[in-house]
Amino acid sequence: MNNFYSSLSPSAQAAYAQTLDHVTIAALHRNVADLTGSFAKKAVSGLEYWYFQYRDIDAKLKQVYLGPRSERLDRLIALKQSNTLGKQESIARQARAALALGNNGIVRAQYRVIRRLEEYGFFAAGGVLIGTHAFACYGNMLGVTWGDASKTLDVDFAYAGRSLSLALPSDVKLDVHDAISSLEMGFLPSSKLDGMQGGSYVIPNQPDFRLDFITTVGRKNADLIHFPNLNVAMVPLKFIEYSLQDIRQCALLSEEGAILINLPSPARYALHKLIVAGERSNSFRTKSNKDLLQSVALIQYFAEHQLEDLTDAWSDLSARGKGWQTRFNKGLSMLVKTYPEIVHVVDQIKRELAN
Repeated sequence: MNNFYSSLSPSAQAAYAQTLDHVTIAALHRNVADLTGSFAKKAVSGLEYWYFQYRDIDAKLKQVYLGPRSERLDRLIALKQSNTLGKQESIARQARAALALGNNGIVRAQYRVIRRLEEYGFFAAGGVLIGTHAFACYGNMLGVTWGDASKTLDVDFAYAGRSLSLALPSDVKLDVHDAISSLEMGFLPSSKLDGMQGGSYVIPNQPDFRLDFITTVGRKNADLIHFPNLNVAMVPLKFIEYSLQDIRQCALLSEEGAILINLPSPARYALHKLIVAGERSNSFRTKSNKDLLQSVALIQYFAEHQLEDLTDAWSDLSARGKGWQTRFNKGLSMLVKTYPEIVHVVDQIKRELAN
Protein backbone atom coordinates (compact mmCIF):
# COMPACT_ATOMS: atom_id res chain seq x y z
CA MET A 1 0.00 0.00 0.00
CA ASN A 2 1.27 3.53 -0.78
CA ASN A 3 0.11 7.13 -0.84
CA PHE A 4 0.63 7.63 -4.57
CA TYR A 5 -2.13 5.51 -6.07
CA SER A 6 -4.85 2.99 -5.28
CA SER A 7 -6.24 0.26 -7.51
CA LEU A 8 -9.47 0.76 -9.37
CA SER A 9 -12.13 -1.87 -8.83
CA PRO A 10 -12.26 -4.82 -11.25
CA SER A 11 -15.55 -3.48 -12.63
CA ALA A 12 -13.95 -0.06 -13.29
CA GLN A 13 -11.00 -1.69 -15.04
CA ALA A 14 -13.35 -3.83 -17.13
CA ALA A 15 -15.44 -0.79 -18.08
CA TYR A 16 -12.34 1.08 -19.26
CA ALA A 17 -11.16 -1.95 -21.25
CA GLN A 18 -14.54 -2.16 -22.97
CA THR A 19 -14.45 1.54 -23.79
CA LEU A 20 -10.97 1.17 -25.25
CA ASP A 21 -12.24 -1.70 -27.41
CA HIS A 22 -15.13 0.44 -28.63
CA VAL A 23 -13.02 3.45 -29.62
CA THR A 24 -10.36 1.24 -31.22
CA ILE A 25 -12.94 -0.49 -33.39
CA ALA A 26 -14.54 2.86 -34.25
CA ALA A 27 -11.15 4.22 -35.34
CA LEU A 28 -10.53 1.17 -37.51
CA HIS A 29 -13.90 1.38 -39.22
CA ARG A 30 -14.22 5.11 -39.67
CA ASN A 31 -16.09 6.13 -42.82
CA VAL A 32 -17.28 9.33 -44.47
CA ALA A 33 -20.34 9.58 -42.25
CA ASP A 34 -18.06 9.75 -39.22
CA LEU A 35 -16.34 12.88 -40.52
CA THR A 36 -17.37 16.26 -39.17
CA GLY A 37 -19.98 17.10 -41.77
CA SER A 38 -23.56 16.59 -42.80
CA PHE A 39 -25.84 15.27 -45.51
CA ALA A 40 -27.39 17.94 -47.69
CA LYS A 41 -29.87 18.12 -50.57
CA LYS A 42 -29.49 20.36 -53.59
CA ALA A 43 -32.27 21.33 -55.99
CA VAL A 44 -31.17 21.53 -59.62
CA SER A 45 -33.71 22.19 -62.37
CA GLY A 46 -36.54 21.08 -60.15
CA LEU A 47 -34.88 17.83 -59.09
CA GLU A 48 -33.23 17.09 -55.73
CA TYR A 49 -29.85 15.43 -55.23
CA TRP A 50 -28.10 14.16 -52.11
CA TYR A 51 -24.57 15.18 -51.14
CA PHE A 52 -22.34 14.71 -48.12
CA GLN A 53 -20.35 17.84 -47.28
CA TYR A 54 -17.35 18.05 -44.99
CA ARG A 55 -14.03 19.83 -44.55
CA ASP A 56 -11.16 17.90 -46.08
CA ILE A 57 -7.64 17.74 -44.65
CA ASP A 58 -6.76 20.81 -46.74
CA ALA A 59 -9.48 22.74 -44.83
CA LYS A 60 -11.59 23.24 -47.97
CA LEU A 61 -15.27 22.43 -47.96
CA LYS A 62 -15.79 19.28 -50.02
CA GLN A 63 -18.94 17.59 -51.25
CA VAL A 64 -19.44 13.96 -52.15
CA TYR A 65 -22.22 13.31 -54.66
CA LEU A 66 -24.47 10.50 -53.46
CA GLY A 67 -27.18 10.46 -56.14
CA PRO A 68 -30.64 11.76 -57.00
CA ARG A 69 -33.13 11.78 -54.18
CA SER A 70 -35.18 8.61 -53.97
CA GLU A 71 -37.02 6.63 -51.32
CA ARG A 72 -34.17 4.11 -51.24
CA LEU A 73 -31.44 6.76 -50.85
CA ASP A 74 -33.50 8.65 -48.24
CA ARG A 75 -33.82 5.42 -46.29
CA LEU A 76 -30.11 4.58 -46.56
CA ILE A 77 -29.07 8.08 -45.46
CA ALA A 78 -31.44 7.96 -42.49
CA LEU A 79 -30.03 4.56 -41.57
CA LYS A 80 -26.44 5.78 -41.91
CA GLN A 81 -27.18 8.81 -39.72
CA SER A 82 -28.84 6.68 -37.07
CA ASN A 83 -26.02 4.13 -37.17
CA THR A 84 -23.40 6.85 -36.76
CA LEU A 85 -25.30 8.50 -33.94
CA GLY A 86 -25.94 5.07 -32.47
CA LYS A 87 -22.22 4.25 -32.42
CA GLN A 88 -21.37 7.59 -30.88
CA GLU A 89 -24.07 7.28 -28.23
CA SER A 90 -23.02 3.71 -27.47
CA ILE A 91 -19.44 4.88 -26.87
CA ALA A 92 -20.69 7.81 -24.78
CA ARG A 93 -22.77 5.49 -22.60
CA GLN A 94 -19.80 3.20 -22.12
CA ALA A 95 -17.57 6.17 -21.24
CA ARG A 96 -20.07 7.48 -18.69
CA ALA A 97 -20.30 4.03 -17.11
CA ALA A 98 -16.50 3.88 -16.82
CA LEU A 99 -16.45 7.33 -15.20
CA ALA A 100 -19.21 6.39 -12.77
CA LEU A 101 -17.15 3.41 -11.63
CA GLY A 102 -14.14 5.59 -10.78
CA ASN A 103 -12.12 6.08 -13.96
CA ASN A 104 -10.70 9.53 -14.63
CA GLY A 105 -12.28 11.81 -17.20
CA ILE A 106 -11.58 15.16 -18.79
CA VAL A 107 -13.79 18.25 -18.63
CA ARG A 108 -16.07 18.94 -21.59
CA ALA A 109 -14.33 22.00 -23.02
CA GLN A 110 -10.94 20.31 -23.10
CA TYR A 111 -12.44 17.10 -24.48
CA ARG A 112 -14.05 19.02 -27.35
CA VAL A 113 -10.70 20.50 -28.36
CA ILE A 114 -8.93 17.14 -28.28
CA ARG A 115 -11.83 15.41 -30.05
CA ARG A 116 -11.77 17.98 -32.86
CA LEU A 117 -8.05 17.42 -33.39
CA GLU A 118 -8.72 13.67 -33.41
CA GLU A 119 -11.47 14.18 -36.02
CA TYR A 120 -9.04 16.11 -38.22
CA GLY A 121 -6.46 13.32 -37.96
CA PHE A 122 -3.90 14.82 -35.56
CA PHE A 123 -3.33 11.56 -33.69
CA ALA A 124 -3.44 9.48 -36.86
CA ALA A 125 -0.62 11.70 -38.15
CA GLY A 126 1.52 10.97 -35.07
CA GLY A 127 0.36 13.67 -32.67
CA VAL A 128 0.66 12.84 -28.97
CA LEU A 129 -1.13 14.14 -25.87
CA ILE A 130 1.39 14.94 -23.15
CA GLY A 131 1.46 16.71 -19.79
CA THR A 132 -0.93 16.37 -16.87
CA HIS A 133 -3.77 15.07 -19.04
CA ALA A 134 -1.53 12.23 -20.18
CA PHE A 135 -0.69 11.45 -16.56
CA ALA A 136 -4.39 11.31 -15.72
CA CYS A 137 -4.99 8.90 -18.62
CA TYR A 138 -2.24 6.61 -17.34
CA GLY A 139 -4.35 5.90 -14.28
CA ASN A 140 -7.10 4.41 -16.45
CA MET A 141 -4.55 2.54 -18.56
CA LEU A 142 -2.87 1.01 -15.53
CA GLY A 143 -6.04 0.39 -13.53
CA VAL A 144 -5.32 2.86 -10.73
CA THR A 145 -6.44 6.22 -9.44
CA TRP A 146 -3.76 8.69 -8.47
CA GLY A 147 -3.56 10.19 -5.01
CA ASP A 148 -2.88 13.55 -6.68
CA ALA A 149 -6.16 14.98 -7.94
CA SER A 150 -4.67 18.18 -9.35
CA LYS A 151 -6.16 19.50 -12.58
CA THR A 152 -4.91 21.89 -15.21
CA LEU A 153 -6.54 23.92 -17.95
CA ASP A 154 -3.47 23.64 -20.17
CA VAL A 155 -3.69 21.00 -22.89
CA ASP A 156 -0.27 19.95 -24.19
CA PHE A 157 0.45 18.22 -27.47
CA ALA A 158 3.67 16.94 -29.02
CA TYR A 159 4.72 15.89 -32.50
CA ALA A 160 8.03 14.34 -33.49
CA GLY A 161 7.73 14.81 -37.24
CA ARG A 162 10.49 13.04 -39.16
CA SER A 163 13.11 13.47 -36.44
CA LEU A 164 12.31 10.09 -34.90
CA SER A 165 11.66 6.68 -36.36
CA LEU A 166 8.12 6.04 -35.14
CA ALA A 167 5.56 3.45 -36.12
CA LEU A 168 3.28 6.35 -37.03
CA PRO A 169 2.90 8.28 -40.30
CA SER A 170 4.69 11.61 -40.56
CA ASP A 171 3.49 12.55 -44.06
CA VAL A 172 -0.25 12.87 -43.39
CA LYS A 173 -1.63 16.31 -44.21
CA LEU A 174 -4.17 18.09 -42.04
CA ASP A 175 -4.92 21.57 -40.75
CA VAL A 176 -4.52 21.96 -37.00
CA HIS A 177 -5.18 25.70 -37.17
CA ASP A 178 -8.46 25.15 -38.99
CA ALA A 179 -9.44 22.41 -36.55
CA ILE A 180 -8.98 24.78 -33.60
CA SER A 181 -10.67 27.70 -35.38
CA SER A 182 -13.66 25.55 -36.34
CA LEU A 183 -14.48 25.09 -32.65
CA GLU A 184 -15.37 28.80 -32.45
CA MET A 185 -14.26 28.88 -28.81
CA GLY A 186 -12.18 32.04 -29.22
CA PHE A 187 -8.70 30.49 -29.41
CA LEU A 188 -6.06 32.74 -30.96
CA PRO A 189 -2.46 31.78 -31.80
CA SER A 190 0.21 33.46 -29.71
CA SER A 191 2.66 35.77 -31.47
CA LYS A 192 6.44 35.97 -31.17
CA LEU A 193 8.51 39.14 -31.41
CA ASP A 194 9.39 38.34 -35.01
CA GLY A 195 5.69 38.19 -35.91
CA MET A 196 5.56 34.43 -36.35
CA GLN A 197 2.45 32.92 -34.84
CA GLY A 198 2.01 29.59 -33.15
CA GLY A 199 3.32 27.32 -30.47
CA SER A 200 0.34 28.12 -28.27
CA TYR A 201 -3.31 29.00 -28.62
CA VAL A 202 -5.08 31.03 -25.94
CA ILE A 203 -8.52 32.49 -25.29
CA PRO A 204 -7.89 36.16 -24.43
CA ASN A 205 -10.47 36.30 -21.62
CA GLN A 206 -9.48 32.84 -20.32
CA PRO A 207 -5.66 33.01 -20.24
CA ASP A 208 -5.36 29.81 -18.17
CA PHE A 209 -7.07 27.76 -20.89
CA ARG A 210 -4.32 27.32 -23.46
CA LEU A 211 -3.16 24.78 -26.00
CA ASP A 212 0.59 24.22 -26.27
CA PHE A 213 2.27 22.42 -29.17
CA ILE A 214 5.76 21.02 -28.61
CA THR A 215 8.22 19.27 -30.90
CA THR A 216 11.79 18.03 -30.88
CA VAL A 217 14.76 20.38 -31.35
CA GLY A 218 15.97 20.54 -34.94
CA ARG A 219 19.33 21.42 -36.40
CA LYS A 220 18.42 25.09 -36.62
CA ASN A 221 18.21 27.11 -33.43
CA ALA A 222 14.65 28.38 -33.90
CA ASP A 223 12.04 29.58 -31.43
CA LEU A 224 9.31 27.96 -33.50
CA ILE A 225 9.25 25.16 -36.04
CA HIS A 226 6.47 25.20 -38.62
CA PHE A 227 5.05 21.93 -39.95
CA PRO A 228 3.38 22.56 -43.31
CA ASN A 229 1.75 19.14 -43.27
CA LEU A 230 -0.10 20.12 -40.07
CA ASN A 231 -0.35 23.89 -40.69
CA VAL A 232 0.83 24.65 -37.19
CA ALA A 233 4.01 25.97 -35.57
CA MET A 234 5.44 24.26 -32.50
CA VAL A 235 7.92 25.14 -29.79
CA PRO A 236 11.06 22.95 -29.88
CA LEU A 237 11.88 21.43 -26.50
CA LYS A 238 15.13 19.72 -25.59
CA PHE A 239 14.98 16.09 -24.48
CA ILE A 240 11.31 15.59 -25.48
CA GLU A 241 12.30 12.96 -28.06
CA TYR A 242 13.00 10.46 -25.28
CA SER A 243 9.35 10.31 -24.27
CA LEU A 244 8.13 10.14 -27.88
CA GLN A 245 10.04 7.00 -28.87
CA ASP A 246 7.48 4.54 -27.55
CA ILE A 247 3.93 5.67 -28.23
CA ARG A 248 0.90 3.97 -26.67
CA GLN A 249 -2.81 4.30 -27.39
CA CYS A 250 -5.44 5.14 -24.82
CA ALA A 251 -9.15 5.90 -24.56
CA LEU A 252 -9.70 9.49 -23.46
CA LEU A 253 -12.91 9.62 -21.42
CA SER A 254 -15.47 12.37 -21.00
CA GLU A 255 -19.15 12.66 -20.14
CA GLU A 256 -19.61 13.45 -23.84
CA GLY A 257 -17.90 10.31 -25.11
CA ALA A 258 -14.50 8.78 -25.70
CA ILE A 259 -11.84 8.85 -28.42
CA LEU A 260 -8.62 7.02 -29.19
CA ILE A 261 -5.47 9.08 -28.62
CA ASN A 262 -1.69 8.63 -28.48
CA LEU A 263 0.34 8.95 -25.27
CA PRO A 264 4.03 8.53 -24.45
CA SER A 265 5.06 5.29 -22.76
CA PRO A 266 4.21 5.83 -19.07
CA ALA A 267 7.62 4.50 -17.96
CA ARG A 268 9.43 6.94 -20.25
CA TYR A 269 7.08 9.72 -19.17
CA ALA A 270 8.03 9.09 -15.53
CA LEU A 271 11.76 9.39 -16.21
CA HIS A 272 11.38 12.29 -18.62
CA LYS A 273 9.65 14.20 -15.82
CA LEU A 274 12.89 13.93 -13.84
CA ILE A 275 14.80 15.47 -16.74
CA VAL A 276 12.25 18.27 -16.90
CA ALA A 277 12.49 18.85 -13.14
CA GLY A 278 16.28 18.95 -13.39
CA GLU A 279 16.04 21.45 -16.24
CA ARG A 280 13.70 23.90 -14.49
CA SER A 281 15.07 26.90 -12.61
CA ASN A 282 14.16 27.62 -8.98
CA SER A 283 11.51 30.11 -10.13
CA PHE A 284 9.48 27.15 -11.43
CA ARG A 285 9.49 25.28 -8.10
CA THR A 286 5.72 24.61 -8.19
CA LYS A 287 5.94 22.99 -11.61
CA SER A 288 8.99 20.99 -10.50
CA ASN A 289 7.02 19.67 -7.54
CA LYS A 290 4.27 18.50 -9.90
CA ASP A 291 6.88 16.85 -12.16
CA LEU A 292 8.32 14.98 -9.17
CA LEU A 293 4.91 13.89 -7.88
CA GLN A 294 3.87 12.46 -11.25
CA SER A 295 7.24 10.76 -11.62
CA VAL A 296 7.26 9.15 -8.18
CA ALA A 297 3.69 7.87 -8.57
CA LEU A 298 4.51 6.14 -11.85
CA ILE A 299 7.87 4.82 -10.61
CA GLN A 300 6.17 3.35 -7.55
CA TYR A 301 3.55 1.69 -9.76
CA PHE A 302 6.11 0.17 -12.13
CA ALA A 303 8.29 -0.97 -9.26
CA GLU A 304 5.37 -2.95 -7.90
CA HIS A 305 3.82 -4.19 -11.14
CA GLN A 306 6.05 -3.86 -14.24
CA LEU A 307 9.63 -3.35 -13.10
CA GLU A 308 11.08 -4.56 -16.40
CA ASP A 309 9.40 -1.73 -18.33
CA LEU A 310 10.89 0.83 -15.99
CA THR A 311 14.32 -0.80 -16.08
CA ASP A 312 14.34 -0.81 -19.89
CA ALA A 313 13.41 2.88 -20.03
CA TRP A 314 16.08 3.67 -17.41
CA SER A 315 18.69 1.72 -19.35
CA ASP A 316 18.02 3.71 -22.52
CA LEU A 317 18.33 6.96 -20.61
CA SER A 318 21.56 5.85 -18.90
CA ALA A 319 23.20 5.33 -22.30
CA ARG A 320 22.68 8.95 -23.37
CA GLY A 321 25.13 11.83 -23.26
CA LYS A 322 26.44 14.08 -20.53
CA GLY A 323 23.73 16.71 -20.88
CA TRP A 324 21.08 14.06 -20.40
CA GLN A 325 22.84 12.56 -17.41
CA THR A 326 23.40 15.90 -15.68
CA ARG A 327 19.74 16.86 -15.78
CA PHE A 328 18.45 13.37 -15.01
CA ASN A 329 20.72 12.98 -11.99
CA LYS A 330 19.70 16.40 -10.72
CA GLY A 331 16.04 15.46 -11.06
CA LEU A 332 16.68 12.09 -9.44
CA SER A 333 18.40 13.76 -6.48
CA MET A 334 15.40 16.06 -6.10
CA LEU A 335 13.10 13.02 -6.20
CA VAL A 336 14.80 11.01 -3.47
CA LYS A 337 15.16 14.10 -1.29
CA THR A 338 11.47 14.91 -1.61
CA TYR A 339 10.28 11.28 -1.45
CA PRO A 340 12.88 9.27 0.52
CA GLU A 341 10.55 6.24 0.52
CA ILE A 342 11.46 5.72 -3.15
CA VAL A 343 15.19 5.27 -2.46
CA HIS A 344 14.95 1.47 -2.30
CA VAL A 345 13.35 1.39 -5.76
CA VAL A 346 16.10 3.55 -7.22
CA ASP A 347 18.75 1.32 -5.63
CA GLN A 348 17.02 -1.79 -6.97
CA ILE A 349 16.99 -0.46 -10.54
CA LYS A 350 20.65 0.55 -10.33
CA ARG A 351 21.52 -2.99 -9.17
CA GLU A 352 19.53 -4.44 -12.06
CA LEU A 353 21.39 -2.27 -14.54
CA ALA A 354 24.77 -3.11 -13.03
CA ASN A 355 24.26 -6.87 -13.57
